[in-house]
Amino acid sequence: MTGTLSIASWNINSVRARLDIVERFLTEESPDILCLQETKVVNEIFPTDMFRRLGYVHQVLNGQRMHHGVAIMSRVPMHEDDRLDWQANGEARHVGVRLENGVRIENVYVPAGGDVPDRAVNPKFGQKLDFLERMIRWSADLADQPTILTGDFNIAPLECDVWSHKQLLDVVSHTPVECEILARLQASNDWVDIGRHFHPAPARLYTWWSYRAKDWAASDRGRRLDHMWTTKDVAAKAVGHRVVEPARDWGKPSDHIPLITEFAF
Repeated sequence: MTGTLSIASWNINSVRARLDIVERFLTEESPDILCLQETKVVNEIFPTDMFRRLGYVHQVLNGQRMHHGVAIMSRVPMHEDDRLDWQANGEARHVGVRLENGVRIENVYVPAGGDVPDRAVNPKFGQKLDFLERMIRWSADLADQPTILTGDFNIAPLECDVWSHKQLLDVVSHTPVECEILARLQASNDWVDIGRHFHPAPARLYTWWSYRAKDWAASDRGRRLDHMWTTKDVAAKAVGHRVVEPARDWGKPSDHIPLITEFAF
């Protein structure tokens, strides 16, 4: 594989409900590879035909009825797909592939963690932390594999990754315990945060806005929950990274927007 390769990631919040905006994104932005999270559909009825029509003939699916679900749609060949159960209960939250140049892509949907940041009263929060602990063990054992880790991490780690650090300290996705565990995940294999590599803190770089806001753009209470990390060797090949903020206004939008990284392999 030579030349540039663009890889996009998007929590679509039901791919069938938002197929029109996925098609618009693929038509307008034309990434080589699209990693989707929260597809909310079993593999058997995933809308594969639209992707094939646009050239995304290589497809690796890990679906689940009504909940979760991840997929990688590609114009370039992919091999050796994995589906790791970091949730330890069979939920479809990961799919991984290897490209022909040897680079792995790991597409992950980390649990949101419920509303209360206390595992004693909210088991979902404990499940989120345990999920990340399993990811840390996996990451520490990766050795020298060139890897891209992307998806909805459901954590905004830096103070500038949320609209108000002070007001969100006790809100799931930006609590100190979550930020600390994500920092340990990043340190476990020296991952490069590509978003902040190209848009250093404190630059504004949100990927999610709540549906609860009447005018998301005016209030701009965003969080950076979606990420693309790479091992250092792959980071050296990255030539650009951006988020597609207008997509938050398309049709019936997801509450997340796509992010795209260009690599010169």
